[in-house]
Amino acid sequence: MNGTIKHMPPSTSATPADLLTDEELLLGYRDGGDQDAFNQLVHRYEGELFGYLRHYLGDADMADDVFQQTFLQVYLKCGQFDADRKVRPWLYTVATNQAIDLQRRNRRHGMVSLDRRGNRNSESDANGLSDLLDCPRPGPAEEAEWAEQRDQVRLALDDLPEQTRQVVLLVYFQGLKYREAADVLSIPVGTVKSRIHAAVQKLSETLPQSHIPK
Repeated sequence: MNGTIKHMPPSTSATPADLLTDEELLLGYRDGGDQDAFNQLVHRYEGELFGYLRHYLGDADMADDVFQQTFLQVYLKCGQFDADRKVRPWLYTVATNQAIDLQRRNRRHGMVSLDRRGNRNSESDANGLSDLLDCPRPGPAEEAEWAEQRDQVRLALDDLPEQTRQVVLLVYFQGLKYREAADVLSIPVGTVKSRIHAAVQKLSETLPQSHIPK
């Protein structure tokens, strides 16, 4: 990924930056101006957060722009970070809001964006979602079939209502807990559960049965 955020050499402090928690890195930058800590946080999340944004926006260039904007917001607003919070869901909140803002700007300017549109159960629904979306990596002989199935899964996800798809990306693809996803989206945990349940029902109707492991 080609980004504009520069990476600094590893920290020479008593505790190397790569051994610090996310919270220690952010607070080290916020309270002590430790640029190494900030750059380590960027490096730690550039693959994960960029992957989420690429899934969310469906475009690598847009995802890169939003990734840069996300950490610009972290840079500008780290003074507002609540030390009692976890950094990871906070970053996802910032990134999701930046992605939504980009989509709104694109719509205002008449640009094409993904059409996504907006339900209930328990952790077993996340497992059901995993069953629907997971499929084993094929050998060379099955590669073409697997690629076709992957495209069908992607289309099925894109066809989910926007609010439901947001929850699927956060909980299934990014591994956030229900509470963390609820914090990111500013909705109750029960709403997260209901949307996962709705996703399971919708995808089970849409995806071919061959996508569902026996």
